[in-house]
Amino acid sequence: MTDRRLWSYKEIAAHIKVQPDTVRSYRKHGLLPPPDHVESGKPYWYPDTVRAWVASRPGNRGRRSD
Repeated sequence: MTDRRLWSYKEIAAHIKVQPDTVRSYRKHGLLPPPDHVESGKPYWYPDTVRAWVASRPGNRGRRSD
C-alpha cells in the first residue's frame, strides 16, 4: 500500500537528518523534486517522492531510505 500522507519541509528534514531550512534551500536551488501538492502556498510531497529523490541524490553512497 502506498503512503498517501504528505510531508512538509519538517518531515523531509527529519527523514534526511538536516534542518528544515536546508530543505528549503534545496528547493530554492532546484535540488528538490517539484511538490506533489501545494496548499495555501505551502509545498508538500508524498513520502515515495522523497524516498526516490533521496535514493537518486549524488553522494547518497548507498544509504538506506527508511
